[in-house]
Formats: sequence, C-alpha cells, structure tokens
Amino acid sequence: MKYSALGKTREGENMRNIWNSLSKAAAPIAAAAILALAAAKPGHADTWNAAVGAQSADKGKQALAFLSNELWIHVGDGIRWTAATDELHTVTFLKTGQIRPPLFAAGNSGPFVGCPNATPDGSSFDGSTCVTSAPLTIGQTYTVHFPTAGNYKLVCLVHLRMTGAVHVLPTLQQLPHDQDFYDRQAVQDKAELLWGAFVLEGLGNAVAEPSSAHGVTAGIADITATGGGSSTASVMRFLGATMVVRVGDTVEWTNRAPAIFHTITFGTEPTNAFPPFPQGLPTDPDGVRHTVISSPNQSVNSGVIGSPNQETVGAPQLSLDFTRFRVTFTSPGTFNYICALHDQIGMKGTVIVHP
Repeated sequence: MKYSALGKTREGENMRNIWNSLSKAAAPIAAAAILALAAAKPGHADTWNAAVGAQSADKGKQALAFLSNELWIHVGDGIRWTAATDELHTVTFLKTGQIRPPLFAAGNSGPFVGCPNATPDGSSFDGSTCVTSAPLTIGQTYTVHFPTAGNYKLVCLVHLRMTGAVHVLPTLQQLPHDQDFYDRQAVQDKAELLWGAFVLEGLGNAVAEPSSAHGVTAGIADITATGGGSSTASVMRFLGATMVVRVGDTVEWTNRAPAIFHTITFGTEPTNAFPPFPQGLPTDPDGVRHTVISSPNQSVNSGVIGSPNQETVGAPQLSLDFTRFRVTFTSPGTFNYICALHDQIGMKGTVIVHP
C-alpha cells in the first residue's frame, strides 16, 4: 500500500510537470492567438483618417490627390476624409456603371448635382447606391462607413483623374497597414506632388509653345499614378502673369494642365464660366478662339480651355480640344484678368499695353 501510494504520488508529480511544460510551451502560441484576435477586432469598428488634397503656402501649387489614395480596412470600419485645400474637392463613390454626373447643374453655378445632392455625413457605401460629399473646402470633413467586403473606387467630381481605392476585408483577415503607415505615406506623397508642382512652375513658359510672340502658360500639371489610383501635381497660376506689350499685339494663353480647366476672363466674371462656346468669339483658322479688347472696362470670357480625358475605348471620338485663347489689344492701358474657376486661390494676371 505504501508503495502504491508513493507510486501514485510520483505519477501525480510527473503529470504536473508535464502540464507545466505544456503550459509554458503553449503560452507564446496562446498569446499570439490572442494578439491576432485583438488585431482583427471582431465586433469593433475603427474610423481611419485620410486627407483630400494638399497645397503650397500661396495656394498656387495644388496636389489633386487623396492622401493616402489606397487603404485597407475591415468590414464595418469607416474613413474620415479631411479637406486640406482651398480648392474644392468631393469624396465620391459611384455605383459600377453609373454615369459620372457634372459637378453643378449649370457649369460652375447652380445646385450641386451629386447622387442626386450630397448624401449625409456618415453614410454607408456597399456598392449598391451612390454616396458623395458636397464640395469640400479646407478643414471640412466627410466620413463613409463600409458594411460589406469589397473593393471600391473613390473619385472626386471636381477633378478628372483624381481617384483612389478602398479595400474592405473580412473582420478576421489581417490588415497590411496601420494608421501610422498611412499618415507617413500621406506626408511623403504630399511632399512629392508639391515638389513636382514646383518643378513644373519653372518649366511653365518654356513648354507653352506659343504660336504668337507673347505667350502665357495658363496652368500646367502632371498626372502620376499608384496601384490605387491617379493624382495630379498642378500649378494653378498664369506663368508670365504680367505681360507687357504694345497696341496691336496679340497675347496667347495655353493650358498645359491635362484634365484641368481654366478660363481667361477680363472684366465682369460670368455667372457660368462653362458655356459650350462663348457667343461672339470668332476662331482663327487653326481653331483657336480669338477676340479683340479695346478698353480695360471691356468684359471678355474665353470659356473653359483644357484637355479632358477623351481617348477612351468605346466612347465616341470628340473634336479637338480648346487649349488656347488669343486676345489682340487695340488701346493702351492696364488689363487685369482672372481664371473664373480658380481666382479664389490667386490665379490672376495682368496685361500692360503701351502705345
């Protein structure tokens, strides 16, 4: 009996030792499992942060971009976008196959078109119906929640070729990046885009290729892309903004910014800067709109000039874009002009005409 009792005691000690060994071996595995489950955050929704646009101190250099423009999140999470520029942007998710709406009902005036209209802040998008903010300016925010797994395209209704992507993963699937990563990426992308705009500013007049003796670059831009979408480094300035000429000279403006529209507007700013074709403006044989100005008080608007993205498979071929505008000055004086779309961020110029 004593032997049996001793045997049982030693057997119990052995079992405890084995259990302790197993427990110690299993502890790291259990801890890893707990951390993985914590990272997956079942039943918990996060709100991520991203920026819309970036600008230089003088507002003349604009990054037309979502920063970051590609994010991975979990089902149920939301993203809060904060506008960082005086230039307008929207945060918009269209349904697959939906026709892209214009920004406003009448050119750059009238009510916002949207989905129709803007959808409330905090709306949910699952691909079945359009969700969009109203046009946002600096400091304004807009949040979208994503209740369904999927891959969704993000666009800005103000700017062509400003896109992004949101990948919504199942709750238990590990995410590739955290908020700190996106914050660092946004800072880097902002710096690269604004530096690109700085370089473009130096090239503005050199690449304008005017066909007249007095040329002004009416904006210049460059489109870049990542795996998530495209962004644009843009200079929203008239380069060569102060032009000195003589009576009888012609000044030519050239828009070198793909997918960004500008106007050359003297005098009273029109309610709608997007007329199909400004009434009373003839064209030269090479298709460029050309008018005569005889007084600093005269009102003239070029209409929009630019090069929209029209080379798309399955879409009809459009006519040649209006990318230039010419004015001949027949009297001396100081003639101030603006871009009717971007004067609020300082896109203005002057032509000084000597006898």
